[in-house]
Order: sequence, then C-alpha cells, then structure tokens
Amino acid sequence: MTEKDDFALQDFLPYLLNRAAEDSSLEFQAHYKNRYGMLRNEWRVLFHLGTYGQMTAKEIGQRAKIHKTKISRAVAKLSERRFVLRNRDEKDRRSEHLALTSAGEAAYRDLTDQAKTYDRQLASRFSPEEAALLRNMLRRLAGIEEPRG
Repeated sequence: MTEKDDFALQDFLPYLLNRAAEDSSLEFQAHYKNRYGMLRNEWRVLFHLGTYGQMTAKEIGQRAKIHKTKISRAVAKLSERRFVLRNRDEKDRRSEHLALTSAGEAAYRDLTDQAKTYDRQLASRFSPEEAALLRNMLRRLAGIEEPRG
C-alpha cells in the first residue's frame, strides 16, 4: 500500500486524542460496568455529583459535555438503583436538583479509589514530568482549569 499524500492519520491530533481516550476509557469501563452495571454516562453523572455535590441535569450537561437526553437516561438508571435523589425545583418545575444517596456516595468513593489506581497505572507509562506535561496540555485543549489543591 502506498501513501496517496503527505497526510498521516497516525499523527492527526484529533485521531490520536480519540484513540487514547477511547482505549483508556474502555479499559476503565470494566470497573464501573462489572461492579455496578453502569454505562459510561451513568458513571460520569455519578462522578459529577460526587465531585461537585447537588447539581441539575443541565449543569452536569454543561460541565461534562453530555447531551441532555443521555443525562436524563443516566439519571433515571441511577435513580432506579437508588444512587441518586431527584428533587423538583419549586421555582422551575421542569428542573430537578440531583444529589447522591448514601448508596451513591459509597459507589462514588469505591469508584474513586478504582479511578485513582487506574490513573496511576496510566501515568506510570510516562516519567512524572511527562505525565504532568500531558495533563497540562490536555487541560488546555479541553479548556479545563488546573485543579486547586
């Protein structure tokens, strides 16, 4: 097979980012799917509520870049499993305030421990300086602020 032009897909940044994200995400999926039967958007909603506390679906969607219908399905599943409480907003009946239940908090803490371990495994492929640089560059590309801490 010969190259038709000088474009190399293997060097195309969006392709590389997508492959790295998909591969690492699928590997971590085993933790939340096997342990709790969650799908990707469900654990993302759980993590946002665990990290930021009470939020609306709209706020989660804006922060996580997830479409509102996907959030709605994820919230419904998490609510069925009694991981999330849904309280109607008295001022805007179309909106709900979402919060983790004690079972949701426990799942969040468990999966946070799993996530930390997995993150260390991924980062160990790089030197500490490379891992810090990679995190910084990815945050800049994603428009995410550096964590306070």
